[in-house]
Amino acid sequence: MLSPEQCRAARALLEWTQGDLAEKVSVSAVSIRAFEKGGEMRESNQKLLRMTFEQAGIQFIDENGGGAGARLAKPKDKS
Repeated sequence: MLSPEQCRAARALLEWTQGDLAEKVSVSAVSIRAFEKGGEMRESNQKLLRMTFEQAGIQFIDENGGGAGARLAKPKDKS
């Protein structure tokens, strides 16, 4: 799904505040703050966060022995 650490990393890569993310997904900033601190979040809201990040160019890296992560996708060549 989406870990709190991946959520924080994705926001940092996009330079979004918790408020920016909350506005984009229509979830309260309080809910996002709590999730990022390790609190629970409904699976449907986690999916919504992940989809929003992916649409903004974030690629999530699964746990593969080195820890889960996030990176900003390389922009597509416009030639």
